Order: sequence, then C-alpha cells, then structure tokens
Amino acid sequence: MAFRILILAGALALGGCAATAQRSLPSVAAVEYHLAPGDKLKLAVFREETLSGEYTVNEDGAISLPMVGDFKVAGKSLDQAREELTRTLGASYVRDARISLDMVDYRPVFILGEVQKPGEYDYAQRMSVYALVAKAGGFTYRANEKVVYIRHGNEGEESAYALTSGAAILPGDTVRIGARYF
Repeated sequence: MAFRILILAGALALGGCAATAQRSLPSVAAVEYHLAPGDKLKLAVFREETLSGEYTVNEDGAISLPMVGDFKVAGKSLDQAREELTRTLGASYVRDARISLDMVDYRPVFILGEVQKPGEYDYAQRMSVYALVAKAGGFTYRANEKVVYIRHGNEGEESAYALTSGAAILPGDTVRIGARYF
C-alpha cells in the first residue's frame, strides 16, 4: 500500500512539472492587426507635401499631423485609420482628399527561453510563433515544443498557450519558450 501511495505521489509531482495549456492562439489567417503606439506609418496626401511623410504612433495612440494636430489611430485597423483620416482631411483641410496610408515598421517582438538566440526581432506581417522561433535559430534540445508563454503588448502577465503550427503573434508580444523536464 505504501508503495502505491509513493508511486501516486511521484506521478502527481511529475505531472506538475509538465506544462500543459488549455488555451490556443488564433491562426495567422484569422488575426486582424490593430495599430498601437510604436508603429510607424507612411502617409501620402495627393498635392499636400506638408501633410505627407512618416509618422510614429505616439504613447497616446495618435499621430501628430501639421494643421490637424493629434489624430488617434490606436486600436484601428490600417483600413479604418485610412478611411477616417480621408474623411477628416476632406471635411476641413484638403479638397478632394486622396491619401495612402501604409505600414513602414511594426513594433518588434521579443523571444526568450529555450531558443538558440533569444532577443528582439522585427515583426513580419502574419508572423507565427514557429516563424519567430526560426528567426531565433530554432529550439534548444530542452525546449518544450507543446506550450508557449506569451505576454501581449497590452497585458501585464504572460499566459500559456498550446503551440500549434499556425499560432499567431502580434507586434509587441513577448514570447517565452519553456523547458521540458523529460
């Protein structure tokens, strides 16, 4: 009887070592990116050189435009920001406003833990966890390839997710690959 209790206690202890995740990340095909502080945009306004240029989204989630002032873009998709900016410029500043608004640079992503080269990496559109791991030189021999820990840019703590081939990350995310124990 004591032997069975000892084996059960050992199995419970080992089970606690193996990280499992019940949550899963959305696939890269299902993610729609929303602008946030640190993103860099390129604005081209037809026949308005003073408004055209590159703008970085500030900590308040806005870009500062001449004549217009702060224009809030955080939380909007690039298409939404483009449409609202066209309406705003057309209503008060530019006759027949025709603009293009494009991404120049996304915020970086960070990876730590059981990868060959942890660090900061440039985000690429529709990037998956596996693509980031590949940029970081691949998994180490101790890596747990079933669970990933992610702290999204707007969250205070990381969460565990099941690691799948299409698991999406976003700019500003901090990704941690934990160690497996057996």
